[in-house]
Amino acid sequence: MQAIDLAFEQFGDTQNPPLIILHGFFAAARNWRACADKLAVQFCVYVLDARNHGASPHSEIMDYESMATDVAHFIEQHQLSAVNIMGHSMGGKTAMWFALNYPNLVQNLIVVDIAPIDYKHSFEPLINALKNLPLTELRSRKQAESLLADVISELSYRQFLLQNLVLKNDGQYQWRIDLDIFQHNAANILLFPNTENVPQFLGRTLFISGGNSRYIKENSTEMLFPFAQIRVIPDAEHWIHVQQPEAFLKTVTDFLQ
Repeated sequence: MQAIDLAFEQFGDTQNPPLIILHGFFAAARNWRACADKLAVQFCVYVLDARNHGASPHSEIMDYESMATDVAHFIEQHQLSAVNIMGHSMGGKTAMWFALNYPNLVQNLIVVDIAPIDYKHSFEPLINALKNLPLTELRSRKQAESLLADVISELSYRQFLLQNLVLKNDGQYQWRIDLDIFQHNAANILLFPNTENVPQFLGRTLFISGGNSRYIKENSTEMLFPFAQIRVIPDAEHWIHVQQPEAFLKTVTDFLQ
């Protein structure tokens, strides 16, 4: 499997223990800057842009096997030993698959609001809405927000998605991401790879769930991560690190210490 050289942002002193952060679908390293900056007091934080996201190269293949291989390649490139690794949503699934397949490279595993299971919702309406934006007619990001409102009702989520919309030098908008690749691979993001012949991860593991989220279902973690702890942060949905940043950071640092 061909690994990709991932773009990344680094925070903190390289003498500190390494902490790798993996973002979710449609996100990028930039979405974790505030959190990474706080964690950099104790760790050397590497926030990776997954393949097809942020400044990383594009690839027709985007599944958890390939994304975990990218992480292993990054660790080898930067001559890191056992790392702390934290992933949110898609990044959480990547982190879990990485830990299951490269257990000797993982010191501590933190999974944010996702479980090692298949999900049934669809990204199709969302991706189609983004593809249907009339880029040549757009005059502002606010106009794009308005055009997406009927399909994506939550303003903050529209704004998050539109971080992938960039203004070119000629005044025209274009997508930083390849929506065709996203559409082709969306089903892979919802699934979790077959674990029939994969040993359990016996290392220290923490699952963090939003109190108002339903992504971590009962009994969905024990089979693969028998020693996992689960912490629920009240008054948070899927974007825990944004909605309850102080409680989230305390939960992470308490576990890593």
